[in-house]
Amino acid sequence: MNKNRLFSVLVPLISVLLAFLVGCIIMAVLGANPGTALKALWKGAFGNARNVGTTLSRATPLIFTSLCACFAYRCGVFNLGGEGQFLMGSIVCCYIATQSGITGLAGIILCILAGGVAGGLWAAVPGLLKVYRGQNEMIISIMLNYVATLFMGVIYTNWLREGSVPQTMAVPDETKLTRLFGLRCTSAFVIAVVIGLLVYYFLFYTSMGFQLRAVGLNMTASEFNGFAVKRYILFSFIISGVIAGIGGSAELLGTQFRLINGFGAGYGFDGVAMALIAQLHPLAAILVAIFFAALRVGSTTMQAATGVPTSVSEIIQALVIVFTVAGLAMVKLPEFKAFLERLFPARKEA
Repeated sequence: MNKNRLFSVLVPLISVLLAFLVGCIIMAVLGANPGTALKALWKGAFGNARNVGTTLSRATPLIFTSLCACFAYRCGVFNLGGEGQFLMGSIVCCYIATQSGITGLAGIILCILAGGVAGGLWAAVPGLLKVYRGQNEMIISIMLNYVATLFMGVIYTNWLREGSVPQTMAVPDETKLTRLFGLRCTSAFVIAVVIGLLVYYFLFYTSMGFQLRAVGLNMTASEFNGFAVKRYILFSFIISGVIAGIGGSAELLGTQFRLINGFGAGYGFDGVAMALIAQLHPLAAILVAIFFAALRVGSTTMQAATGVPTSVSEIIQALVIVFTVAGLAMVKLPEFKAFLERLFPARKEA
């Protein structure tokens, strides 16, 4: 394993350890036993089958949005609209599930595919504006998040509102995703993992994936070598949107079952942070999403058992992000690379 790959693995691990160290100090200051608190945190996330299912269920939407960010960022473009694409997928899925009358497996497949198409079309807007008008994709994709959120508000407060309650009607029972082995987790988690494996295979084991990554590393060199840079940029936007849109559909059919206020809030930017911690690796993004979900689920048990507020878990999550981003930036500095060369001089070949 070369030094770059070694540090790409060590930096996130060290960041997690440092974040937990700071978290333990905060727990001790609050008068709690850090060991007992961490044990309660683990028990709340993985202590029994019910808790494991809850953790995997909470991780599922994060996996989708982190894979969305991974795919786009690998092509060198910044899709910050994962939340909007996630919501558009869920909106279209909700409409089809509640209004079409199609249920069963056919309804599930139709809803998920339609949600993916909706997410892809929503992501194509910043992609087209970047490719053909030279606009900043970050600003446009962020603004589209607000548009999608407001549009969803119109859906559940007006067009598809159920009675006097500001929410849509629930999707039919025949269209809900099945639970895995009686857990709280549904087959949406399996869909997320399968998509992660497909993204990994495409990026690292196909020629088109290699060219997409080459465009992300150096667009000028790729264009000079005859790669269709604009086509790859637009393609990366659309596919990342499809991933997020499928995530919105799966979340609606597997967990939420209806559109309400706050649905999908924060998933997009959480996914970006997790993609950066995973260093844009699809399989690592799945693990990071599960880790963050475990912190969020286990923090409730930790608070009940030790009195440590759930905000400490949020502090640990934030510190993981800060330490990882700072560490990855540091190892790329020329001064740090020179220091490593002096500390670990390269062996001369015979």
